[in-house]
Amino acid sequence: MRGFARTITVGVAIALFASVVQAETLADALVTAYRASNLLEQNQATLRAADEDVARAVSNLRPVVSYALNSTYSKGTRLDTGRATNEQLATSLGISLDLTIFNGGRNRLGIEIARESVLATRASLVQVEQQVLFDAVDSYVDVLLRQEILLIRNSNVRLIMQELRAANDRFEVGEITRTDVAIAESRLAGARASLASAEGDLLVARENYKLAVGNYPGNLRPLPPSPSIGRSLEEARDVAMRTHPSIRQGQHLVALTVLQVKSAKGAFKPTVTLGADIAASDTDVTGSRRANEQLNSSVQLTMRQTLYGGGGLSANYRRTLASQEAQRAGLHQTMLSVDRNLGVAWSGLVVSLASIKASEVQIVAAQTAFDGVREEAALGARTSLDVLDTEQDLLDARILRLQAEASRYVAVYQILGAMGLLTADHLKLGVPQYDPEAYYNAVKSAPATSSQGKALDRILKTIGN
Repeated sequence: MRGFARTITVGVAIALFASVVQAETLADALVTAYRASNLLEQNQATLRAADEDVARAVSNLRPVVSYALNSTYSKGTRLDTGRATNEQLATSLGISLDLTIFNGGRNRLGIEIARESVLATRASLVQVEQQVLFDAVDSYVDVLLRQEILLIRNSNVRLIMQELRAANDRFEVGEITRTDVAIAESRLAGARASLASAEGDLLVARENYKLAVGNYPGNLRPLPPSPSIGRSLEEARDVAMRTHPSIRQGQHLVALTVLQVKSAKGAFKPTVTLGADIAASDTDVTGSRRANEQLNSSVQLTMRQTLYGGGGLSANYRRTLASQEAQRAGLHQTMLSVDRNLGVAWSGLVVSLASIKASEVQIVAAQTAFDGVREEAALGARTSLDVLDTEQDLLDARILRLQAEASRYVAVYQILGAMGLLTADHLKLGVPQYDPEAYYNAVKSAPATSSQGKALDRILKTIGN
């Protein structure tokens, strides 16, 4: 156990020494987290896939042109002689065009549905961005907190060791009993256990920081002033109802289901398609001086409508109505959840501020008590246990003050997230941000030409960098 404790201590010391090499601010951590986040990259790719759904919907308004090339060789043989009677090679090439002229507006509604899905996915991406940035803030604050607690625990061990030496000296001259020395030894063992726990907490905090930011923390600078969150809870609620990405996502999902209901209605209407075919054929018969060459063309206008489909169309229409009702209820619930989360975060801030004030008073009182009891113990009016008890009270007050301050700082960012403002743009991080419009604008018209393809390649290369 002693060797294990020494290993932890040495590991923490090496980590802290290595961190001196590079100073790191909270803004640095946020920028690094934004750039290195796999979650953001994953959801950005999901958004680009949704963008392609718009292109697919646009393509349904355009004709489909296809060709078919067929070549057939045939040979006839007499059964009685086994000799070939005729051989022929038939080759045909056909080009066809199919275009949907009318289908109850479903193709155009499909474009609008895909667009609403894109907007909902964009809002989801903002929510992921908020979570990435909050995790970075939370881990940064936690590392600083664990470092401060570790320093206090170290100081506490050194102080108790001094008390133990003083107790041994007083025991040698008969001023106190062996019980007082045993109490000091017990407190020293407990302090060392708390120190080991604090070292472990710091190592865990460093691992959490690496997960959130992308690398181990360097020499972290003190926290900067916290960002503004408005003057009142009601003001923050007004902002949240307008800007929170979860609410905006829910609004777009509701709009999407409204369009799906219209599309389901359109399925009851007829579908009119236009088709055109042109085919060239050539049949070459062995032994014949003439080849049979033909060129055929045709145009078809077709109207289809389902008169009876076993109730499938009606079931699909009712399903879209139910989905619309579910999304509206979900939006209302999301608004309630956002309001609740904001209220909880605001309450946490109020509690943290009150805890800071109370702990400051507690520290002053505990420091006064500790100084007084220590002087009285030197005069023989107090026991070592009294000194250790007051020292523990002072230690607890200092740690509570650090924890309250950390909670206050994190609560500010929780409020920003609950308002929908915990973004790289609002925080003015100065980091190149993912532009959801760039890829969407490049693919929304379903490009197929080489020049547009090159533009897409450039965009994808930029995203990859």
